[in-house]
Order: sequence, then structure tokens, then C-alpha cells
Amino acid sequence: MYAIIEDRGRQYRVAPGQRLVLDRAAAEPGSTIEAPVLFVCDGDSVEVGAPRLDGKKAVLKVLRHQRGAKVIAGTFRRRKDSRRRVGSRPEQTAVEVVEIG
Repeated sequence: MYAIIEDRGRQYRVAPGQRLVLDRAAAEPGSTIEAPVLFVCDGDSVEVGAPRLDGKKAVLKVLRHQRGAKVIAGTFRRRKDSRRRVGSRPEQTAVEVVEIG
């Protein structure tokens, strides 16, 4: 069984027991988050929402908050002293899928 859920404009393919990393959520570690379900496949039966399935939610348990890998962007012009590099580390939340239903 797997489902496609939506979290702040992004879609993820998840299965029960799977761990994934999302953008930073405002929930404390140990608490749960509910995400709307767009699609569910359970063997031969398939349910597709338009755009979401009514009454279906995915329950996600918050494991921890973390920071992602550094992302570096830069600009370059052919002028003296015009090169610039900036970096950032995105805030992330690690979650585990408890149930889909």
C-alpha cells in the first residue's frame, strides 16, 4: 500500500513505516501531523482524488528537526571584484509515516 500526500505545495509518495524529510514544520518532536491524501493504491484498488480524497489523511510522526546540506549559489561577471557567493542551509523536519487512512 502506498499513497501520494501533499505538504505545503509538494507531493510525496509514502508508505506506512517510511521515513522522509520535509520542509520545517511547526510541530514538536514526538507529536503528529496530518497531511491530505491525493492518491491511494492498495494492491488492485486505486483511489484518485479531485484534487484530494475526502476523509483520508496521512498521519506523520515528527522525529526531529535538522538542517539540510549547504546550498551554494553565486554570481559572476567579468569585472574585477564582482564575484559573489552566498550559501544557506534549509531547515528540515524528519517524519515517519504512521498510517494512511
